[in-house]
Amino acid sequence: MSSEEILFDAEERMEKAISKLKGDLTGIRTGRANPGLVDSLRVEAYGSPTPIKQIASVSAPEPQQLVIRPFDPSTIKDIERGIINSDLGLAPNSDGKVIRLNIPPLSGDVRKKMVARTKELAEEAKVAIRNVRRDANKSADQAEKDGDMGEDDCKGLKDEIQELTKKYETMANDLQKAKETEVTEG
Repeated sequence: MSSEEILFDAEERMEKAISKLKGDLTGIRTGRANPGLVDSLRVEAYGSPTPIKQIASVSAPEPQQLVIRPFDPSTIKDIERGIINSDLGLAPNSDGKVIRLNIPPLSGDVRKKMVARTKELAEEAKVAIRNVRRDANKSADQAEKDGDMGEDDCKGLKDEIQELTKKYETMANDLQKAKETEVTEG
């Protein structure tokens, strides 16, 4: 593997870790209604678990309320059941056409738990990024051992890998801090 290939692979994998972190943080509740809260919700409709986005549109017309509008009105009971059985802790209000979810303000304890969860998720992402660094450094050592690159090139590549690692760890920290602010101020 060339040094460019090693760097490209490492950066691609670190980017995936950041993307996963962004997705995970979207699902964390803040004091505001966010359609991302129900993104991971799967509803038993048409005989199989279906992501809610495939059977309904979700919007946040007010800061404390989500509105779920099923594409097929016959699935409204299935969606209600899915929300009740989920770990969201929200009670659906239905008028037969749309489901409204009122998002209660977060208590101090819940906020602390959410902040702790954002820190856990950011740490998981940083561990993944460091694992990518380890793998890239191993690839660099192997390339040097195989004679594909010299000792100086290997050292330079490892320095570049470390810079990438710092860049992506900083991104993870920034995402976590932004979400923490959202949770504490929400």
